[in-house]
Amino acid sequence: MSKSVLIVDDSQLTLEIISFTVLSAGYRVIRAQGGLEALEILNHTPVDLMVVDIVMPDMDGYTLIRKIRENDAFRATPIIVVTTQSEAKYKQKGFEAGANLYMVKPVHPRELVSQIQLLVGDS
Repeated sequence: MSKSVLIVDDSQLTLEIISFTVLSAGYRVIRAQGGLEALEILNHTPVDLMVVDIVMPDMDGYTLIRKIRENDAFRATPIIVVTTQSEAKYKQKGFEAGANLYMVKPVHPRELVSQIQLLVGDS
């Protein structure tokens, strides 16, 4: 059974691009168009890794990551931040919230897949 990746972004285009990349690498993809939808999905769906944007209207990615980390079921689930915010202070905030990796858009598809493979043990 393939491992599942939850992709959280408010941009439909970004969801499509990252989903295509992750699906092409053989992973099962679950999509959420924001933090609230992501939390709802996580209430009933186990995932192996999450890709989370920071700038979203309903709940920013930092808040989402902190809420995810409060849940024992997802405390150790890898989280990759993929965002346009490139300043060091934003990266630090992402890691403090509980992210495992911080990548700045545009992300090269091979690099994203490589990092996913490393974090879920498929390398």
